[in-house]
Amino acid sequence: MAAMLTCYACGEEYDQRERARCACGEPLWFEMDDANLEWETLPDAPGLWRYKSVLPIDPPTDASREGGDVSTVSGDPSRTALPPVGIASGAGGTPLFRTPMLDEVAGCTTYLKDEGQNPTGSFKDRGSAVGVTAAAERGRPVGTVSHGNMAMSMAAHAASADITCVVLVPADISETRLQLISQYNPLVIRVDGNYGRLYERSLELGPELGISFVNSDSPLRVAGQATTTLEILDEFAPAVPDALVMPVSSGGHASSAWKALRDLEAAGVLSSLPTLHFVQAASSAPIAAAFADDENTVSPIKGGGTIAYSIGNGDPPSGNRALAAARDTGGRVVAVTDDEIRAATAELAARAGACVEPASATTLAGTWNLVDDGVINADDDVVLVATGTGFKEDVGQPDSPESPTVPLKELEATLKRRID
Repeated sequence: MAAMLTCYACGEEYDQRERARCACGEPLWFEMDDANLEWETLPDAPGLWRYKSVLPIDPPTDASREGGDVSTVSGDPSRTALPPVGIASGAGGTPLFRTPMLDEVAGCTTYLKDEGQNPTGSFKDRGSAVGVTAAAERGRPVGTVSHGNMAMSMAAHAASADITCVVLVPADISETRLQLISQYNPLVIRVDGNYGRLYERSLELGPELGISFVNSDSPLRVAGQATTTLEILDEFAPAVPDALVMPVSSGGHASSAWKALRDLEAAGVLSSLPTLHFVQAASSAPIAAAFADDENTVSPIKGGGTIAYSIGNGDPPSGNRALAAARDTGGRVVAVTDDEIRAATAELAARAGACVEPASATTLAGTWNLVDDGVINADDDVVLVATGTGFKEDVGQPDSPESPTVPLKELEATLKRRID
């Protein structure tokens, strides 16, 4: 399959697989020249690999890991004879179910997309499955900048694929989070310095050091995460939901939802397009602020603390793209308070039997605001995307493996020493 990296903002194209940013500064995503999104002809493959025609990598199999040819089933090139291997085969394929007990409190007809049923409990497994599979095919270590779900997901997928994983975390990471990440035995490095700059520095160092950094809005991750929306529309077909409501942090998952809708629209398989609504925590809501102020770009802010810590991002790298996604689909970006998040978490558990992390509960809290403002109507079909489980627990390690703490300016030398 042929894949080209393109910029949503200026249309520039690149054939460098590892590139993450356009010369204009905006993030890139993959365009496939042979994509097939006819629902009836999609392969009967596990999880996200059902949509491999829009993915820039084939599913990992024992034969592909060994460099051999992958045979097909009954001569059908869309189906391989060998199943995907490792936990990459378990990414995606999460349930979408009606939640009628939520309807009254939500003010609309509700559905829940439960991404907590991915292998490590969050939607991050979709991007990790694609990113780690691509790195393993090239025999390269992977890396990520994260102190939460993405770090854990990347480390787990790398362990399953038997490749090295570098996880760059802030120096003040909590011991509990460090334990959750360290159980998969990645190389964890605490970095003392500006977290936003650390993200940028990893993209600079990756090509130089031969490390495939699969960060929150990298093209490989966005390609994998787009399958969340593809699955929702696939299950609704031939009908189409009126709206999707999603948490937004870096803007990568929001961007992927927009990319999926663009691909489906181009394929001509949708009778209409759902609106995309994104929700941020009020104490750290730069995208919502830009939307409210009718700005075209998102300005960084010094975010405050929030119980929805996984979306507490004051400088989202794909903020502009998320903003464009909401506006292009007729959606909105809203902010909700911690009290609203707590109330929504309780309602999701009591009325839908769903234990979700606070970031996921923002979808219900955001829906309340959208209904109150008349944006969502009582008879609208609305999908709440629950991005992660609330069942994350201490893994029982009394002490995490020792992780060095280095100044940001010494990161390059440290990575060279530790990887070599």
